Amino acid sequence: MCNGDIQLDIVVPNKTCYLGFIGEIGEKVAEELDRYSGDRKALAYHLNLALTEALVNAIEHGNTGDSEQTVHVTIQVLPDQLCIKVYDHGQGFDLDRVKTPDLEDPGERGRGIFLIKSIMDSVSYHKINGGNVLEMRKILD
Repeated sequence: MCNGDIQLDIVVPNKTCYLGFIGEIGEKVAEELDRYSGDRKALAYHLNLALTEALVNAIEHGNTGDSEQTVHVTIQVLPDQLCIKVYDHGQGFDLDRVKTPDLEDPGERGRGIFLIKSIMDSVSYHKINGGNVLEMRKILD
């Protein structure tokens, strides 16, 4: 990858068939990050997982499965971090109120947010014009 800052801006239909595609983009970005001194394969796996979980939430909960909606994703590579944003058009939720799930209970909700918070360095969710944005950041050391 070139050494400059980059930004990917992706809009996909509100369908789960695009989950793998978006996850693979995150993997490819991680694998090519020359400036990252850590384990790029682990970073690639984590970005794929975070993107996939964020998209599932945006599609199923944010956009309530409405096939007329879209999901907007940006991936920005900055000198010291990756910034990933996933936009939806839903009612939104309070990120701080999502409880840690009981990992022994397969029906428990909140696993996606729990995983995202576990593998990313910072996670925020807030309202914007016409919807919401989940912002995930990973420090590149």
